[in-house]
Amino acid sequence: MRQKLATLMLAGTALALPGTALAGEAVRERAGQLADGSVVEAVTLTNANGVSARVITYGATLQSLVMPGRDGVMADIVLGHDDVADYERFPNYLGVTVGRFANRIGGARFTLDGREYVLPANDGSNSLHGGGAGFDKVNWRIVSVESGPVARVVMAMESADGDAGYPGNLDVRVTYTLDDDGALGIIFDAVTDAPTVVNMTNHALFNMAGAGSPTSALENVLTIPAAAFTPVDGELIPTGELRAVEGTVFDFRTPRRIADGARQTTDEQILLGRGYDHNFALDKGLTATPGLAARLEDPASGRVLEVFTTEPGVQFYSGNFLDGTLVGRDGLAYRQGDGIALEPQKFPDAPNKPGFLSARVDPGQPYRHHMIYRVSCACE
Repeated sequence: MRQKLATLMLAGTALALPGTALAGEAVRERAGQLADGSVVEAVTLTNANGVSARVITYGATLQSLVMPGRDGVMADIVLGHDDVADYERFPNYLGVTVGRFANRIGGARFTLDGREYVLPANDGSNSLHGGGAGFDKVNWRIVSVESGPVARVVMAMESADGDAGYPGNLDVRVTYTLDDDGALGIIFDAVTDAPTVVNMTNHALFNMAGAGSPTSALENVLTIPAAAFTPVDGELIPTGELRAVEGTVFDFRTPRRIADGARQTTDEQILLGRGYDHNFALDKGLTATPGLAARLEDPASGRVLEVFTTEPGVQFYSGNFLDGTLVGRDGLAYRQGDGIALEPQKFPDAPNKPGFLSARVDPGQPYRHHMIYRVSCACE
């Protein structure tokens, strides 16, 4: 199965974003170690324009993404830790690869082909991001590192049948690429030997003013091309409804400052989520090539992030559970709204919602999710 995935992954690299004639650089180094003594490695991808992305093997995590503003000042736009060991000591999904199933599965169980599978309940009675011991807790191995027109690193892991309650042996690879247009591509590939469910994404939290800025990420301006979202119940599990965003604080079809809706106490859904923690049904749906899922801008610096995905949904999370107890990079306490996540994925609780696009993956039908974080500057 590993050979089959390697063939799939190599074929997929041709889908990576095209670079220019300018060369990108990929530098591999030791980054630290975990509590059991395991070595964590890091690979820094840098393009010709000074944009850099640092990825660590623990959790296949995006540790930093550095870019300039209109004044040329460089800033790291993702929340994270300086010491890689802190990702293990203080797990909070900062920049990690999440799986097997990103987001929530209601009741921590699902049925597939008539058999019920019980998962770890790590979010009340529900399972969240793999049940607390998901792909974000694995120290992935590096398969390859490549400099060139597109700088690249490939990481891999295996998830055994029964891992966190999920069926099937799963071989997984994540490919990070960076080109000179500021596009950080992330491709998730997986193959299974038995029917299972898979839903993978990256869980970076962004502040386009800079992760260390005193300006809240809620001051960022957000656009999401989605006419509907999936409302949730009191446990943040989708009800199964697709609700129109028109006339609500969930309408981001035109650019809006996040804070204008995140503090809106008259909206029941905002109260349930303690802010935004909702999946948006993208107008584009499921696509063969990545389409636009969101655009995030800091008007003051001009820094812009565009998120593209092949998946049909994007979870918008406004950092509601950051309460100042988590200390991140440069000794800063992360507070509510200091970072926001835009997580492309299948819809939450899809295995229990027949009306949602299925997350099922079968032998001979590999899983692939291709997403892109593209950074640029609105400099005029």
